Amino acid sequence: MNVRPEWDEYFMAIAELVSSRSTCLRRKVGAVLVRDRRILATGYNGVPSGLVHCTTETCLREKRNIPSGSQQELCRGLHAEQNVIIQAALHGVSSKGSVLYCTHKPCVLCAKMIINAGIIRIVYQNPYPDPLGDELVNQAGLEVCIFKGRCNS
Repeated sequence: MNVRPEWDEYFMAIAELVSSRSTCLRRKVGAVLVRDRRILATGYNGVPSGLVHCTTETCLREKRNIPSGSQQELCRGLHAEQNVIIQAALHGVSSKGSVLYCTHKPCVLCAKMIINAGIIRIVYQNPYPDPLGDELVNQAGLEVCIFKGRCNS
């Protein structure tokens, strides 16, 4: 007998599938933007549309040995959270009052975008070393759930 997944489990599974499209060498990240249990947009990390995908020769972070959680601006790619917000905007879909499902915790750059995009809840599965992002999200009063097969909310 199949067990029907809870909503958080369902959307997190979709975020995992979206991450499989990532072209990043370091980590595959997927994001799904949802409102009223309907998918608004999806995004994954990678270079802007039409540009050559990252390789060991073109990845600035690998070439300069930049550790995770620092100097995010030194990257040719966009984060999944950035791409999901951009995709919603590109197609005229408001992100106000939505929930972000993401395979990884947002960094500080993405946290700022999430706050200004009107997203009210973040559900993520994997850690990311960026305490300033946590601080901003907490100050903004966003609900955050670390997904471990289920959220309490």
